[in-house]
Amino acid sequence: MENYGVYTARLAPKIDGLAPGHRACVGCGEALAVRIACKAMGENIIVSNATGCMEVVSSQLPVTAWDIPWIHTLFENAAAVASGVESALKVMVRKGRRPDKGTKAVAMAGDGGTSDIGLQALSGALERGHDLLFICFDNEAYMNTGIQRSSATPFGASTTTSPAGKKSIGQKTWKKNMPAIAVAHDIPYVATASPSYPFDMMEKVKKGLAVNGPAYIHVLSVCPTGWRSAPDLSVRLGRLAVQTGVFPLYEVENGKYKLSIDPSPLRPIQDYLKLQGRFRHLSEGMAKQIQDRVINEYEKLKQKCTCS
Repeated sequence: MENYGVYTARLAPKIDGLAPGHRACVGCGEALAVRIACKAMGENIIVSNATGCMEVVSSQLPVTAWDIPWIHTLFENAAAVASGVESALKVMVRKGRRPDKGTKAVAMAGDGGTSDIGLQALSGALERGHDLLFICFDNEAYMNTGIQRSSATPFGASTTTSPAGKKSIGQKTWKKNMPAIAVAHDIPYVATASPSYPFDMMEKVKKGLAVNGPAYIHVLSVCPTGWRSAPDLSVRLGRLAVQTGVFPLYEVENGKYKLSIDPSPLRPIQDYLKLQGRFRHLSEGMAKQIQDRVINEYEKLKQKCTCS
């Protein structure tokens, strides 16, 4: 128990980069995820934050919930701004304009600002090899602007632009595998994380911050408003996403895959779906189709981990 206390104290510093007083919805998984990430990163960072939920709820003039250097960027260019910050820091150190304190550039964006309209800037930053950490807080739709579907919206989910109805099942495409796209750039570190597993998430953020070169972390962030789930179920839903295999926790270090948690045998997909109103319309046949896909994808991931 003593060792666990030391471990907890090391992982959970008292510094809060995201201070209390923001205006996130009750039960917001993203606010929890950002707070956990900031605890792991400490103060020696400069954050570029794309337009989205976290920017809106944390920075209404004349107040801010940020206790760290923070820049609001456009929806599509968080990675580009972070690239500029990283390059500027290098030049200033080289020219003797500032001491080398190891300050790290960090970019934050939602799934829209990452896998959709921010993908070009992100891909460029990864390809150029900038020494930065990019964190995607994925709530699986454009929640800030009215719950519109994104490429990260899961198959079958009902949103305002992929509504369920007599001739529609909701989202018609499968969720884009953004971590795999990051891995394809041959960068030093890629990981998935969840605030429902806070110590795992903090360790991964610290790893991503410590590597020399680009790092990418994809965080599942439960949204009670868009998912139509009870606010007190956010942490439970995050755990169920992992336990059912919907959102596996793993990391890829220099191309080698490693499962962080293996919940085999996986829990039935219905344990996860039934708690969310966005899936309420699904038939048994559609739920089985999702179940089969999840099992297949999870087995493919486990095979990558074995081969590595």
